[in-house]
Amino acid sequence: MFAIVKVLIAVLLTGTAATSAAFAQTDSYPNRPIQVLIPFAGGSASDVISRMLLDRMGKSLGQPMVVENRPGAGGNSGTAAATKLPADGYNLVVSTSGPLAANRTLFKSLGYDPDKDLEPISLFAILPNVIVVNSKLPPKTLQEFIAYAKERPKQLNYGTVGVGSSQHLAGAYFDQVAGVELVHVPYRNIAQYSPDFIAGQVPVGFQLLPNILALIQKGDARPLAVTSEKRMAALPGVPTTAEAGMPNYVTGAWFALLAPAGTPKPMIDKLYGALKEAIEDPLVRQRFTEQGAEPVAPGPDALRKFIKSETEKLGDIIRKAGIQPM
Repeated sequence: MFAIVKVLIAVLLTGTAATSAAFAQTDSYPNRPIQVLIPFAGGSASDVISRMLLDRMGKSLGQPMVVENRPGAGGNSGTAAATKLPADGYNLVVSTSGPLAANRTLFKSLGYDPDKDLEPISLFAILPNVIVVNSKLPPKTLQEFIAYAKERPKQLNYGTVGVGSSQHLAGAYFDQVAGVELVHVPYRNIAQYSPDFIAGQVPVGFQLLPNILALIQKGDARPLAVTSEKRMAALPGVPTTAEAGMPNYVTGAWFALLAPAGTPKPMIDKLYGALKEAIEDPLVRQRFTEQGAEPVAPGPDALRKFIKSETEKLGDIIRKAGIQPM
């Protein structure tokens, strides 16, 4: 009996020590740099906007957020890599509508389960697409472009940063709503896309503002509409799709911060606190707005529900477009 009591006491003491150590670890967190994988190329919209957020978060946390770009497979490669990293609070991933929602329908296998392998921290940016055409094309308005495209089925190319990207699905959805037939041309990154757009090989785009802002400013791209319910502050003279005659067409991208599943909740809470503080910073909000992004910080539970609803919505667009799983 005495021996059993001794064993029970030893177990209790061990458990108490382990709990104390865990609390101590969380309390001092973070005490070294935090690695953040971005599953898209440097200079892309997701990269540019994410770095704005992460830089401000690092100041709140007292440790730098070190970014590593891991592009490939529509964002799947970098997102999958993040799920294999230690769940210790020092490994995070910025992911988007592709790897977290659309790619479940677009790919036969992702190599990870977004619901089981990742811990949501928060959504932090929503970006509408900007419908642009090469400035040498005749259409000056969205309705003129639709008429122009209807007369040229399968003759007009639109470029994107990959299959399943928000730009790709915006184009597929545009076909469905407008009754046109555009041709999708995927690129590995935005740097490859821009020269072909300027040359007229891919004269149409459903792009995020950071990807085509320079083209608009130089006069190479003509913006016809923004795919949001209200005008974009960075492009105040460009009408919404509703104002341009397409009231049922609203699309966009979104960016979220996540951690490998099993990351301790106190660390998730601390990271969310830093994210929320960054989003509430007037300078960050201004910089987001300049990039055509709406800053948001709804938290872990809201992100989990949002991913579920987006998976259903984007899956429906993909199936109607007849896009076969890869």
